Amino acid sequence: MSTSSEQQVLVTINAVSKAYQRGNQLIPVLEGISFEIVRGEFLALMGPSGSGKSTLLNLIAGIDTADGGSIVVDGVDIAQLNESELARWRAAHVGFIFQFYNLIPVLTAYENVELPLLLTSLSRRERREHAEAALEVVSLSDRMEHYPSQLSGGQQQRVAIARAIVTDPTILVADEPTGDLDRVSAEEILGLMARLNTERGKTIIMVTHDPKAAEKAHIIRHLEKGLLTDVSP
Repeated sequence: MSTSSEQQVLVTINAVSKAYQRGNQLIPVLEGISFEIVRGEFLALMGPSGSGKSTLLNLIAGIDTADGGSIVVDGVDIAQLNESELARWRAAHVGFIFQFYNLIPVLTAYENVELPLLLTSLSRRERREHAEAALEVVSLSDRMEHYPSQLSGGQQQRVAIARAIVTDPTILVADEPTGDLDRVSAEEILGLMARLNTERGKTIIMVTHDPKAAEKAHIIRHLEKGLLTDVSP
């Protein structure tokens, strides 16, 4: 039987490295990163621009692939998946929250939230139930027929969060989710994310420059020039 700690580990990152080609030069971005993420954890990744934190987030989310090492998410080594397998894995297991919302302007809030469900086998009625439930979680049931241009920045980000959770993903990844918001809206979004973590058990991995945002996380990991420099509670 597995130990309780083994049962709790959701993501295992082992000796992960990544570099990018710039002209004739190979630029290292991550160098031998290793750590674990526990199921139900709210993790903040911090570090200066160019430290590799967004690259690491993209690797965990399966948007990019590592040059070396392994990333195992809920028992699946995503480095071993081909492109089409990785796309299906992302659709089923990862919810994305971006700095600039990435909503489609010609779709209503409801249609934006429903979008990931079009890749599933759910019926139209089931998709509607899921999308309405997700919008209710973010307190936007009364705005579901509004277009993004009719919503404030904070409301657009809440729609984006509803879209991220509508498939009940294994992990939520957030890249500077409050970076384009005023302080009041940012606090609302961070409070919502904290509730998703504590009340719904969502595992959240968030990249942020903002120490105030990072305070909402259980664990803060710092990256500096592609290296993990410390771990603080």
